[in-house]
Amino acid sequence: MNDKKILIVDDEKPIVDILKFNLEKECFATTVAYDGEEAIKLALSIKPDLILLDLMLPKIDGFNVCKELRKSLVCPIIMLTAKEEVVDKIIGLELGADDYMTKPFSIREVIARVKANLRKHVLPDQEEPNDASKNKIKIKDMTIDPERYIAVIGENTIDLTIKEFDLLKMLSSAPNQVFTREQILRGVWGYDFYGDARTVDVTVRRLREKIEKNSAEPQYVQTKRGIGYYVSN
Repeated sequence: MNDKKILIVDDEKPIVDILKFNLEKECFATTVAYDGEEAIKLALSIKPDLILLDLMLPKIDGFNVCKELRKSLVCPIIMLTAKEEVVDKIIGLELGADDYMTKPFSIREVIARVKANLRKHVLPDQEEPNDASKNKIKIKDMTIDPERYIAVIGENTIDLTIKEFDLLKMLSSAPNQVFTREQILRGVWGYDFYGDARTVDVTVRRLREKIEKNSAEPQYVQTKRGIGYYVSN
């Protein structure tokens, strides 16, 4: 049996039923919320491993649910939306969503994205292995621990989402090497992600806001105009 817990948040019962049925076929433990208020309460109570979150919800919309949950939860959040508006996707990413899917979607794609996001979110025990230090990455005064999903600047641990950390890890693994947006999409999201360059740009902006003293003059994540991004050592 799979011990991973999935919280499904959507006010459309037919969609919830389909998602629940197919996720349970894959042996995920599922919990359901039909409005934003219930979603926040359940998420904080059960601490799911992943959340499927609709944007258009009663009581509290998906944007504000995501914003609230990101204060204390680091699990992957996949936003579900019936809208094609790019601005909705960008807002969702800025608030801390890891991924998004536009309705109607195929169940096979939902399952693939759930599994891919969960694979990225395998956090080891808090106890540090004896040989973990050899895998750490040092960039100026920042230390990145890929084994424990921790980034520290000076003495301050930086609170990063999984996608923000994966982006930082990817760029830092090859200092001064420029990665294109397409390479970042494949490397960070880990599968055939149906996003575009703006997905990368938004995540970079979020990352810079957390690790840079002045995001307008970054010390770490640099832009190679017209190509992509790199970390300077």
